[in-house]
Amino acid sequence: VGIKVQAIYLWWHKPVIDRELLQSLPNLKVIANSGVGMDHLDLRLVASFGVKMANAPRAVCSATADTGMALMLASARRLVEVHNISISPSMDYCEADILGVKVTGATLGIIGMGSIGYKIAVRAKAFEMNILYHNRTRRKVQEEQAVGATYCEKIDSLLQQADFVMLVVSLTPQTHKLIGKRELELMKPTATLINISRGAVIDQEALVAALQTGVIRAAALDVTSPEPLPRDHALLKLKNVIITPHLGIKTDKATYMITEEAVENILAALNGHPLPSEVLPS
Repeated sequence: VGIKVQAIYLWWHKPVIDRELLQSLPNLKVIANSGVGMDHLDLRLVASFGVKMANAPRAVCSATADTGMALMLASARRLVEVHNISISPSMDYCEADILGVKVTGATLGIIGMGSIGYKIAVRAKAFEMNILYHNRTRRKVQEEQAVGATYCEKIDSLLQQADFVMLVVSLTPQTHKLIGKRELELMKPTATLINISRGAVIDQEALVAALQTGVIRAAALDVTSPEPLPRDHALLKLKNVIITPHLGIKTDKATYMITEEAVENILAALNGHPLPSEVLPS
Protein backbone atom coordinates (compact mmCIF):
# COMPACT_ATOMS: atom_id res chain seq x y z
CA VAL A 1 0.00 0.00 0.00
CA GLY A 2 2.82 2.42 0.90
CA ILE A 3 4.16 2.35 -2.66
CA LYS A 4 0.86 3.76 -4.00
CA VAL A 5 0.72 6.79 -1.69
CA GLN A 6 1.83 9.97 -3.44
CA ALA A 7 0.08 12.62 -1.32
CA ILE A 8 -1.00 13.15 2.29
CA TYR A 9 -3.71 15.56 3.38
CA LEU A 10 -3.09 16.42 7.03
CA TRP A 11 -6.26 17.15 8.96
CA TRP A 12 -5.85 18.47 12.49
CA HIS A 13 -2.20 17.32 12.69
CA LYS A 14 -3.05 13.72 11.73
CA PRO A 15 -1.43 11.48 10.69
CA VAL A 16 1.81 12.21 12.60
CA ILE A 17 4.58 12.68 10.08
CA ASP A 18 7.77 11.06 11.36
CA ARG A 19 10.84 9.41 9.82
CA GLU A 20 9.26 5.96 10.00
CA LEU A 21 6.19 7.04 8.02
CA LEU A 22 8.27 8.89 5.44
CA GLN A 23 10.51 5.84 4.95
CA SER A 24 7.43 3.67 4.39
CA LEU A 25 6.14 5.93 1.57
CA PRO A 26 8.85 5.91 -1.14
CA ASN A 27 6.67 7.64 -3.77
CA LEU A 28 5.30 10.40 -1.54
CA LYS A 29 5.48 13.76 -3.35
CA VAL A 30 3.50 16.22 -1.26
CA ILE A 31 2.00 16.86 2.16
CA ALA A 32 -0.86 19.38 2.26
CA ASN A 33 -1.78 20.87 5.64
CA SER A 34 -5.28 21.90 6.75
CA GLY A 35 -4.40 25.35 8.06
CA VAL A 36 -1.57 27.83 8.03
CA GLY A 37 0.52 26.81 11.08
CA MET A 38 3.22 24.23 10.31
CA ASP A 39 4.86 23.95 13.75
CA HIS A 40 3.68 20.32 14.09
CA LEU A 41 5.88 19.32 11.14
CA ASP A 42 9.65 18.85 10.98
CA LEU A 43 10.00 20.76 7.72
CA ARG A 44 13.66 19.86 7.20
CA LEU A 45 13.01 16.17 7.78
CA VAL A 46 10.17 16.16 5.25
CA ALA A 47 12.24 18.12 2.70
CA SER A 48 15.15 15.68 3.13
CA PHE A 49 12.89 12.98 1.65
CA GLY A 50 12.26 15.18 -1.40
CA VAL A 51 8.66 15.78 -0.34
CA LYS A 52 7.03 19.16 -0.97
CA MET A 53 4.81 20.83 1.66
CA ALA A 54 1.90 23.25 1.39
CA ASN A 55 -0.40 25.02 3.81
CA ALA A 56 -3.75 26.78 3.33
CA PRO A 57 -3.25 30.49 4.05
CA ARG A 58 -5.97 31.85 1.76
CA ALA A 59 -8.72 29.79 3.35
CA VAL A 60 -7.95 30.47 7.00
CA CYS A 61 -7.31 34.22 7.20
CA SER A 62 -10.82 35.63 7.45
CA ALA A 63 -12.19 32.91 9.74
CA THR A 64 -9.25 33.25 12.15
CA ALA A 65 -9.51 37.05 12.16
CA ASP A 66 -13.20 36.72 12.99
CA THR A 67 -12.30 34.44 15.91
CA GLY A 68 -9.84 37.03 17.22
CA MET A 69 -12.46 39.77 17.11
CA ALA A 70 -15.07 37.51 18.72
CA LEU A 71 -12.74 36.74 21.63
CA MET A 72 -11.86 40.41 22.09
CA LEU A 73 -15.51 41.49 22.18
CA ALA A 74 -16.58 38.58 24.38
CA SER A 75 -13.87 39.34 26.92
CA ALA A 76 -14.44 43.11 26.85
CA ARG A 77 -18.17 42.73 27.51
CA ARG A 78 -17.80 39.66 29.78
CA LEU A 79 -20.21 37.67 27.65
CA VAL A 80 -19.55 34.28 29.24
CA GLU A 81 -20.04 35.66 32.76
CA VAL A 82 -23.20 37.58 31.91
CA HIS A 83 -24.62 34.63 29.97
CA ASN A 84 -24.27 32.54 33.12
CA ILE A 85 -25.97 35.29 35.15
CA SER A 86 -28.80 35.52 32.61
CA ILE A 87 -29.59 31.80 32.74
CA SER A 88 -29.08 31.35 36.49
CA PRO A 89 -32.22 30.45 38.49
CA SER A 90 -32.13 33.62 40.58
CA MET A 91 -30.91 36.13 37.95
CA ASP A 92 -29.40 37.96 40.93
CA TYR A 93 -26.51 40.37 40.28
CA CYS A 94 -25.22 43.84 40.99
CA GLU A 95 -24.11 46.29 38.32
CA ALA A 96 -20.41 45.68 39.03
CA ASP A 97 -20.90 42.07 37.92
CA ILE A 98 -21.66 43.11 34.36
CA LEU A 99 -19.43 46.14 33.78
CA GLY A 100 -17.14 45.55 30.84
CA VAL A 101 -14.57 47.72 29.10
CA LYS A 102 -14.97 49.84 26.00
CA VAL A 103 -13.71 48.60 22.65
CA THR A 104 -14.53 51.63 20.49
CA GLY A 105 -11.61 54.04 20.66
CA ALA A 106 -9.43 51.61 22.62
CA THR A 107 -5.88 50.72 21.56
CA LEU A 108 -5.33 47.32 19.96
CA GLY A 109 -1.79 45.96 19.75
CA ILE A 110 -1.37 43.27 17.10
CA ILE A 111 1.74 41.11 17.44
CA GLY A 112 2.25 39.47 14.07
CA MET A 113 0.99 41.48 11.08
CA GLY A 114 0.82 38.76 8.45
CA SER A 115 -2.32 38.04 6.42
CA ILE A 116 -4.43 37.25 9.50
CA GLY A 117 -3.05 40.14 11.56
CA TYR A 118 -3.81 42.56 8.75
CA LYS A 119 -7.41 41.33 8.45
CA ILE A 120 -7.79 41.91 12.20
CA ALA A 121 -6.56 45.47 11.68
CA VAL A 122 -9.17 45.97 8.94
CA ARG A 123 -11.89 44.83 11.33
CA ALA A 124 -10.52 46.88 14.25
CA LYS A 125 -10.53 50.03 12.10
CA ALA A 126 -14.30 49.62 11.75
CA PHE A 127 -14.47 49.64 15.56
CA GLU A 128 -12.60 52.98 15.52
CA MET A 129 -9.70 51.43 17.41
CA ASN A 130 -6.23 52.88 17.65
CA ILE A 131 -4.06 50.16 16.06
CA LEU A 132 -0.44 49.41 16.91
CA TYR A 133 1.46 46.49 15.46
CA HIS A 134 4.77 44.70 15.87
CA ASN A 135 6.16 42.47 13.14
CA ARG A 136 9.53 41.15 11.98
CA THR A 137 9.21 43.34 8.90
CA ARG A 138 7.35 46.61 8.62
CA ARG A 139 4.32 46.79 6.32
CA LYS A 140 4.23 49.18 3.36
CA VAL A 141 3.21 52.73 4.25
CA GLN A 142 0.09 52.44 2.06
CA GLU A 143 -0.97 49.30 3.95
CA GLU A 144 -0.45 51.02 7.30
CA GLN A 145 -2.42 54.05 6.20
CA ALA A 146 -5.30 51.94 4.86
CA VAL A 147 -6.04 50.64 8.36
CA GLY A 148 -4.54 53.50 10.39
CA ALA A 149 -1.91 51.24 11.97
CA THR A 150 1.27 52.46 13.68
CA TYR A 151 4.40 50.30 13.60
CA CYS A 152 6.17 49.52 16.89
CA GLU A 153 9.72 48.37 16.24
CA LYS A 154 10.00 47.25 19.88
CA ILE A 155 7.42 44.85 21.31
CA ASP A 156 7.78 46.57 24.72
CA SER A 157 6.37 49.82 23.35
CA LEU A 158 3.26 48.05 22.06
CA LEU A 159 2.72 46.16 25.32
CA GLN A 160 2.90 49.35 27.38
CA GLN A 161 0.30 51.20 25.29
CA ALA A 162 -2.29 48.60 24.27
CA ASP A 163 -5.66 48.01 25.93
CA PHE A 164 -5.95 44.74 24.01
CA VAL A 165 -2.93 42.69 22.89
CA MET A 166 -3.63 40.11 20.19
CA LEU A 167 -1.09 37.39 19.36
CA VAL A 168 -1.11 36.33 15.71
CA VAL A 169 2.41 34.92 15.25
CA SER A 170 3.61 31.56 14.00
CA LEU A 171 5.17 29.29 16.62
CA THR A 172 8.94 29.24 16.10
CA PRO A 173 11.92 28.97 18.46
CA GLN A 174 11.90 32.81 18.48
CA THR A 175 8.24 33.10 19.49
CA HIS A 176 8.17 30.25 22.04
CA LYS A 177 7.07 31.86 25.34
CA LEU A 178 7.25 35.26 23.65
CA ILE A 179 4.90 36.55 26.34
CA GLY A 180 6.25 35.78 29.81
CA LYS A 181 6.35 37.40 33.23
CA ARG A 182 8.34 40.45 32.05
CA GLU A 183 6.06 41.12 29.09
CA LEU A 184 2.88 40.70 31.15
CA GLU A 185 4.19 43.19 33.72
CA LEU A 186 4.76 45.73 30.93
CA MET A 187 1.06 45.58 30.03
CA LYS A 188 -1.55 47.84 31.60
CA PRO A 189 -3.42 46.38 34.59
CA THR A 190 -6.59 47.13 32.59
CA ALA A 191 -5.34 45.28 29.49
CA THR A 192 -6.60 42.05 27.94
CA LEU A 193 -4.40 39.42 26.25
CA ILE A 194 -5.91 37.52 23.31
CA ASN A 195 -4.16 34.53 21.75
CA ILE A 196 -5.24 33.04 18.41
CA SER A 197 -1.79 31.75 17.41
CA ARG A 198 -0.39 28.81 19.43
CA GLY A 199 -0.54 28.09 23.16
CA ALA A 200 3.23 27.86 23.56
CA VAL A 201 3.64 31.52 22.51
CA ILE A 202 2.60 32.36 26.11
CA ASP A 203 4.27 31.22 29.33
CA GLN A 204 1.06 29.79 30.83
CA GLU A 205 2.31 29.69 34.41
CA ALA A 206 3.22 33.37 34.21
CA LEU A 207 -0.19 34.12 32.69
CA VAL A 208 -2.03 32.33 35.52
CA ALA A 209 -0.08 34.35 38.09
CA ALA A 210 -0.74 37.61 36.23
CA LEU A 211 -4.48 36.93 36.05
CA GLN A 212 -4.69 35.88 39.70
CA THR A 213 -2.88 38.99 40.97
CA GLY A 214 -4.35 41.64 38.69
CA VAL A 215 -1.21 42.26 36.64
CA ILE A 216 -3.57 42.24 33.64
CA ARG A 217 -7.36 42.43 33.51
CA ALA A 218 -8.23 39.34 31.49
CA ALA A 219 -7.24 36.85 28.82
CA ALA A 220 -9.13 35.26 25.93
CA LEU A 221 -7.46 32.15 24.52
CA ASP A 222 -8.37 30.10 21.48
CA VAL A 223 -5.20 28.05 21.97
CA THR A 224 -3.51 26.49 24.98
CA SER A 225 -0.61 24.16 25.69
CA PRO A 226 -1.58 21.35 25.68
CA GLU A 227 -4.97 21.21 23.97
CA PRO A 228 -7.20 20.49 25.73
CA LEU A 229 -5.83 21.56 29.12
CA PRO A 230 -5.94 19.03 31.99
CA ARG A 231 -9.30 19.42 33.73
CA ASP A 232 -7.62 20.56 36.95
CA HIS A 233 -5.54 23.30 35.28
CA ALA A 234 -5.49 26.64 37.10
CA LEU A 235 -6.56 28.56 33.96
CA LEU A 236 -9.90 26.73 33.98
CA LYS A 237 -10.71 28.04 37.45
CA LEU A 238 -10.36 31.77 36.71
CA LYS A 239 -13.36 34.01 36.01
CA ASN A 240 -11.28 36.51 34.00
CA VAL A 241 -10.40 33.99 31.27
CA ILE A 242 -12.35 32.84 28.22
CA ILE A 243 -11.04 29.64 26.63
CA THR A 244 -12.29 28.22 23.33
CA PRO A 245 -11.20 24.86 21.83
CA HIS A 246 -9.06 26.14 18.92
CA LEU A 247 -12.04 27.50 16.99
CA GLY A 248 -9.77 29.49 14.64
CA ILE A 249 -10.84 28.26 11.24
CA LYS A 250 -13.83 26.16 12.27
CA THR A 251 -16.63 27.43 10.08
CA ASP A 252 -18.47 25.44 7.44
CA LYS A 253 -17.16 27.58 4.57
CA ALA A 254 -13.58 27.78 5.83
CA THR A 255 -13.20 24.00 6.19
CA TYR A 256 -14.54 23.55 2.65
CA MET A 257 -12.13 26.19 1.31
CA ILE A 258 -9.19 24.60 3.17
CA THR A 259 -9.90 21.27 1.50
CA GLU A 260 -10.15 22.96 -1.90
CA GLU A 261 -6.81 24.70 -1.33
CA ALA A 262 -5.17 21.43 -0.22
CA VAL A 263 -6.45 19.60 -3.32
CA GLU A 264 -5.18 22.43 -5.52
CA ASN A 265 -1.69 22.07 -4.02
CA ILE A 266 -1.72 18.27 -4.22
CA LEU A 267 -2.75 18.27 -7.90
CA ALA A 268 -0.06 20.84 -8.69
CA ALA A 269 2.62 18.66 -7.05
CA LEU A 270 1.45 15.46 -8.76
CA ASN A 271 1.45 17.21 -12.15
CA GLY A 272 4.87 18.77 -11.67
CA HIS A 273 3.56 22.34 -11.39
CA PRO A 274 4.57 24.99 -8.82
CA LEU A 275 2.59 24.72 -5.57
CA PRO A 276 0.39 27.81 -4.97
CA SER A 277 0.99 27.66 -1.18
CA GLU A 278 4.35 25.87 -0.90
CA VAL A 279 6.12 26.05 2.47
CA LEU A 280 9.90 25.73 2.51
CA PRO A 281 12.07 24.85 5.51
CA SER A 282 13.70 28.00 6.96
